[in-house]
Amino acid sequence: MALWLFCGFILLSATFLLMLSLGPLKSASNVGALRTVAFVQFAAAALLAVARVAGAA
Repeated sequence: MALWLFCGFILLSATFLLMLSLGPLKSASNVGALRTVAFVQFAAAALLAVARVAGAA
């Protein structure tokens, strides 16, 4: 259960970063880094979810 909550928090964080980089921070100089961090977080959440469903975590 705790892993699902952790995965949910990662997804919320990644979504928040992505929405910021596509919205108010669109013209910031480091918007590429923010999007990269968001996509890495999405990948980590997906990996955790797959590991949990497969029984490896």
